[in-house]
Amino acid sequence: MSSDAARPGRRGLLLVISSPSGAGKTSLSRRLAGCHAEIELSISATTRSPRPGESDGREYHFVTRQAFDSRAAAGEFLEWAEVHEHRYGTPRAPVLAALSAGRDVLFDIDWQGAAAVAAALPEDTVRLFILPPSMAALAARLHGRAQDAEDVIARRLSRARGEIARWGDYDYVIVNDDFDRAYAEIETIYLAERLRRVRNGWLGPFVDALTSE
Repeated sequence: MSSDAARPGRRGLLLVISSPSGAGKTSLSRRLAGCHAEIELSISATTRSPRPGESDGREYHFVTRQAFDSRAAAGEFLEWAEVHEHRYGTPRAPVLAALSAGRDVLFDIDWQGAAAVAAALPEDTVRLFILPPSMAALAARLHGRAQDAEDVIARRLSRARGEIARWGDYDYVIVNDDFDRAYAEIETIYLAERLRRVRNGWLGPFVDALTSE
């Protein structure tokens, strides 16, 4: 499904979704974007290598450490952070262009990136954190996707508790114990946030015209 196209005067929103690795944020984010044409996925730049099935420009922009550092020094990132020994950054220009055009941007980033986006654009940012139903379930998901070596999985699980501890920084928190239910909750939040008065500048002129009839 998809809602109506953006009205003139509407400002977009930034929906930032975070979770520990393996809790489901990427799958949920991509389903939401696939169901709502007005959403753009923010494609981060990263210094890590592509995983099996990933391609440049779709999941990430894969760049060298030198290229990343050069762009960061030039102020081209809205935010950037080092996570699991690799750097990730959000290109600034496409995000600002989308907001001004009334389009919404969906971020699949960690708590550090979420905090930086919220600090840079506090009125535009909605933060949502996804929790696993248990640490055992999180470990099973990481092993089940068969993308990382055992030592990498061990580091991700070790860091997950610290990431989960940031849940209180977020506007909304969802437990992903059932994928379809978690998705429905995220979609409800997204649609409600689109309707906030402050994001719909077209309402003022509409009401003026309505009351002058």
